[in-house]
Amino acid sequence: MKKIYRAFLAMTVTALLGTAFTGMAAAEELRIATQPIPHYAPIFVAKQKKWLDEELVKAGARNTGVKWASFSAGPPINESFASGQQDVGLLGDTPAIIGKAAGIDTRIVGLTSTGPRSLAVIVPVGSGIKSPKELKGKKVAVVKGSYAHHLLVLVLQKAGLTTNDIELINLSQADIATAIVNRNIDAAAVWEPLITKLEGQGAIRVLADGTGIKKGLLVIIATSDAVTKRREQVKAFLKAYARGAKYIKSNPKEAAHLIAGDVNLPPEQLTKVLAKFDYNPAIQADDIEEIKKSELFMRNAGLIKSPVNIDKFADPSLARESGIK
Repeated sequence: MKKIYRAFLAMTVTALLGTAFTGMAAAEELRIATQPIPHYAPIFVAKQKKWLDEELVKAGARNTGVKWASFSAGPPINESFASGQQDVGLLGDTPAIIGKAAGIDTRIVGLTSTGPRSLAVIVPVGSGIKSPKELKGKKVAVVKGSYAHHLLVLVLQKAGLTTNDIELINLSQADIATAIVNRNIDAAAVWEPLITKLEGQGAIRVLADGTGIKKGLLVIIATSDAVTKRREQVKAFLKAYARGAKYIKSNPKEAAHLIAGDVNLPPEQLTKVLAKFDYNPAIQADDIEEIKKSELFMRNAGLIKSPVNIDKFADPSLARESGIK
């Protein structure tokens, strides 16, 4: 009887230890949500260079496993966070705000990029529209709720117009590309790499970009749980991102060749796109003000029902603690 009891006890302890170590390993795996776009180029550089693994080791992680998940847009990333499947994510400021307003417990811990020239209102080559004022009564396409939607509103405001003065059409970026090439629409508000692709085809002309109007800011979010319980790992992510940003700034052509497959762009085209971005992940005071403007736009447009306190949502402390300025 004693032998049976000892055997049972040994099996129980072994099972419990196995569960404990499995849980420990799972807790160390950093789950990251990305999109295959040049706005997030530094993390792809860091991935290719194994810098994220290095930074996680430096941070003392027992298991440096990284689970990568790629999405087509911000909304499915929000869904993934809502179901508890991610720790860190890269997405636009508008979908990040939408997720927060919907109750997803995340914080903005850094920026992926800023780039006023990376989003623009475009018209077909040969269009008679020479200024934003001439968009009145025209068919203008946009991805509703995107940061390009916000740019369009700002461009119209500067011209003394509102979205009520145009025929606003909600289309995906892929559908916008087809529609503008076929001249089924008069204009569109879009972002990279579509701008460079269509310019390269000689299909469009930039009517107005974000210069002096909108910074074109995208963000890095992390769950509040990750920020508090796995802070060093999130900081390791930011450090790896900053290393990737520094490499792109110093070696743009090499970086373009390195990550062309990650963002599905030819290196020559990607080199042009990379030049439009500032990839410093540190959150500055004017960045927070920019995000506040996005939040206000979204409330006014009825895209979110609950206000989001951006001062609490944006957390610059992790980048500061990581020595990123």
